[in-house]
Amino acid sequence: MAIHNPYAAYRNNSVNTSTPGELTLMLYNGCLKFIEQAKRALENGNIEEKNTAIQKAQAIISELMVTLDTSVPVAENMMILYEFANSRLIDGNIANDAALLEEAAGIIKEFRDTWKEVIQINRQKQYANVDEI
Repeated sequence: MAIHNPYAAYRNNSVNTSTPGELTLMLYNGCLKFIEQAKRALENGNIEEKNTAIQKAQAIISELMVTLDTSVPVAENMMILYEFANSRLIDGNIANDAALLEEAAGIIKEFRDTWKEVIQINRQKQYANVDEI
């Protein structure tokens, strides 16, 4: 008999019904969550947990890099920043340096905040067009 987990069902449903923009926002938030987990694990001396959390954050950055639309002119600059954030995670992991992890988080926060603004602007335009109908 399967145990029903309402949180897992909600999360699965929210991913399946989200727009590509909302999914990208979820990736940024997930990456930040894992960086925060890594920093807490580092503070607590849990090196294995820190490493696992950083690897999860790196996997998200890798996914963002792979899905980047390189036909858009700004993509080259975004790729450079993704690569830099990833290198900060690697260096922070090796050196057990929370400041390097925070540098990576700062870059991802900038992307997340900008992306959130883009989604809000698009929604405003979409709903403005609906009101005109």
